Amino acid sequence: MPRATNAPASHRRKRRTLRQAKGFYGSRSKLFRQASDAVDRAMSMAYTHRKQKKRNYRSLWIARISAACRAHEITYSRFMEGLLKANIDLNRKMLSEIAIHDPDGFGVIVEQARPHAGS
Repeated sequence: MPRATNAPASHRRKRRTLRQAKGFYGSRSKLFRQASDAVDRAMSMAYTHRKQKKRNYRSLWIARISAACRAHEITYSRFMEGLLKANIDLNRKMLSEIAIHDPDGFGVIVEQARPHAGS
């Protein structure tokens, strides 16, 4: 009895990996073994970087809010404490957008948070 290798499925797997490696440099897009390693690494990096992107955006928003707070003579941490105690429920993304596009509106929010902030 001849040996069955399941060639169609194996060929499909290889073709899928090489298709994913399209655009990679040199043998990483041509040879299966190199392409397989490159695609595996790319997939794991993509997963990691999707998580990092969220962290990067949060730190960007915090930097923007902090700069806007300093213009109103309050620190970022005191401002956030004041918002929490004043029950103003705005996330950092929205606060940074307000700080950029509506500085006067941000000033109103700061004045509402200031009495509730510590020293």
